[in-house]
Amino acid sequence: MDNGSSDRPEADAAVAELIRQLHDDRLWLLRQLDAGAWPQWRLDLAALERELGQLLAQAEERLGG
Repeated sequence: MDNGSSDRPEADAAVAELIRQLHDDRLWLLRQLDAGAWPQWRLDLAALERELGQLLAQAEERLGG
């Protein structure tokens, strides 16, 4: 019985690419905050950046790399 396991490497590669892109976005956000962008939302955006970092670490752990 085929459970779709033949698609697994492609799915894993797509997820890994998405994680990489989100890491890039997180780094961009962090640089913007460090440069003083959006001072009125700084605390909320910094919290979002931290949560995104934790989420990405968990996703990488589950993906296995």
